[in-house]
Amino acid sequence: MKVLIVLTSHDELGDTGRKTGFWLEELAAPYYRFKEAGWQVVLASPRGGRPPLDPKSNEPDFQTEQTRRFEADPEATAALAATVRLDSVSADDFDTVFYPGGHGPLWDLAEDAGSARLIETTLRSGKPLALVCHAPGVLRHAVDEDGAPLVRGKQVTGFANSEEEAVQLTEIVPFLVEDELKHLGGAYSKGGDWEPYVVQDGLLITGQNPASSAPAADALIKLVTTTRA
Repeated sequence: MKVLIVLTSHDELGDTGRKTGFWLEELAAPYYRFKEAGWQVVLASPRGGRPPLDPKSNEPDFQTEQTRRFEADPEATAALAATVRLDSVSADDFDTVFYPGGHGPLWDLAEDAGSARLIETTLRSGKPLALVCHAPGVLRHAVDEDGAPLVRGKQVTGFANSEEEAVQLTEIVPFLVEDELKHLGGAYSKGGDWEPYVVQDGLLITGQNPASSAPAADALIKLVTTTRA
């Protein structure tokens, strides 16, 4: 199996002067889940090359066994340093797609027409797709075959308003993931703040927060295995 992991290229946290990017745990935990399943992993980002890491995600309080493993893994760090440009990939070449979060995707991937097409093509081809934490916000411009919002009527989750409030970025982000999914007609639900919570609706898997990234990857592996059997 071959999985495409799509990362952000955006590194500015609004006009705060602080840096953002992708959240390390949300890449590292799924990366090793996929590797251990024997999958081929390809990393992509809008600009290609090394995507920006949210520096907060690599602070001691947010490091995990998997983030430390990733940082010490020459193969993984080399892949991260040389992500392919998102506009150079085709959904036809992959069995599934996974989007880690971090705040960065709210600025670039959420508005990227190529990303929306990748999502639409993947699902219309009968292939599963998973997004975690802030990444479900990337679904905001994706539509179904009738032109309706892709998430309309679907069971979804994503970074909760209460979690955004806890990190004091409610007024900084371009939109709130929970509010956007509800606005688009998604049947949004959530678990406890910072607790693992994953929702599956057909081929679409969404996870609420960083702790949901490994369970979301596990759900994706199970779903891909089932659909490709």
